[in-house]
Amino acid sequence: MGKGDQRSKRGKIAAGTHGKTRPKHKSATKPAAPAAKEVKAKKGK
Repeated sequence: MGKGDQRSKRGKIAAGTHGKTRPKHKSATKPAAPAAKEVKAKKGK
């Protein structure tokens, strides 16, 4: 786990690459899911 390790964050910085360990952009949080729709009860005979 050092500058030569491509999988570590430090290795990514040294190599100047990006990936899962060092993403280019901050991961955006997903918007809140809309409220679940109410299920109306069917009128039976």
